[in-house]
Amino acid sequence: MTHALRALIVEDDFAVAHVTRRFVEQHPRFEAVAVAGTGADALKLIGEIHPDAVLLDMYLPDMSGTAVLARARAAGSRAEVIAVTAARDLETVRFARAHGVHHYLVKPFRIQLLHERLDDVWKTHMRDQRLRAEGELDQTEVDAILRRDAIAAAGSRKGVSSVTLETVAQVLADAAGRVSAAEVADALGMSRVSARRYLERLVESDLADRAPRYGGPGRPELLYSARR
Repeated sequence: MTHALRALIVEDDFAVAHVTRRFVEQHPRFEAVAVAGTGADALKLIGEIHPDAVLLDMYLPDMSGTAVLARARAAGSRAEVIAVTAARDLETVRFARAHGVHHYLVKPFRIQLLHERLDDVWKTHMRDQRLRAEGELDQTEVDAILRRDAIAAAGSRKGVSSVTLETVAQVLADAAGRVSAAEVADALGMSRVSARRYLERLVESDLADRAPRYGGPGRPELLYSARR
């Protein structure tokens, strides 16, 4: 049986840290092994316990979360980082993304949203283990990793589930041709409005193409396809 992944929570607010730890412990594939209330403590623990995942607040009393992230990466940490923070400014989001953060949770958040991010971290961990065992990657595997990481980054913004975004992207990838929002909605059992919102996010992130289909009365229908 695969062991649980070890999570470090970096949060200076005791009450928030307690809730976040409880949320993590309720996920069957993760265990919260430590809590750090400062950036210095976080860096020390990352170096000592080598966690698989770090839930990182961007506002800490001694340094910014971005500073912790940069120093951890410079020291060689490859932990999956989930930014759990109230910081919503563009610079922070872009910095986090540039340093390999694919998951960004804006406070306050529901347990379901955190568990969706943890699910994705778990899947990434299992994929990486398999690929390491296989040795060198072929072009298809390289493309799949880059595409998955791009989808995760696109799903890190507020109001979008990275898991749902990946599912919508998979529908496009599997489709024989272009599909409409209505067809995606029917395939996944979601509303047409939600399907269109996720499809448009893929277009905005250069992961899908959109083209109008003319022929009927009124406005043309929009069709979507995965960008190859």
